[in-house]
Amino acid sequence: MAEQIIEVPENLSVKFENNILYVKGPLGQLSKDFSKIKVNVSVNSNKIKLSSYSDKRRDISVLGTAASIIKNMFHGVTKGYTYKLKVVSAHFPVSIKVKGNEVHIENFYGEKHPRIAKIVGSCQVSFEGDDVIVKGISKEDVGQTAANIERATVVKRKDQRVFLDGVYLYERS
Repeated sequence: MAEQIIEVPENLSVKFENNILYVKGPLGQLSKDFSKIKVNVSVNSNKIKLSSYSDKRRDISVLGTAASIIKNMFHGVTKGYTYKLKVVSAHFPVSIKVKGNEVHIENFYGEKHPRIAKIVGSCQVSFEGDDVIVKGISKEDVGQTAANIERATVVKRKDQRVFLDGVYLYERS
């Protein structure tokens, strides 16, 4: 069986109960259900020990994925994640608004009805000029929200070299 040990940073508290890992830090708390991930998890005072069920290649890759998920949780509750998207409009001026847990993209190609992208989890969406900024502590939620916004402005049956309008991801941090 392969094993991996992850050191818990000083300013974080980690708890593992009922196959759910809770990580609490200065920016908030995250939880992840490990019941469907085939890896053994045990938490000691400042170490998380992960072990695979066997030495098969697939189980070892799942072990690495679980370790990466935990490290992303640590990064999220200490520094957070920020994705920046650029609004590109050559044909019609596009306006973007947040309404509840949705982003409304209005006047895209002169369409009367707004295109709607869902905000996942507890992400905050803000605007600075032509930039859409998505912030949050969960990498999965921030990435999915940015993908939803980008996906809402996909143009079909047009030449992409000519019709460049849309919202595109350009920076992750």
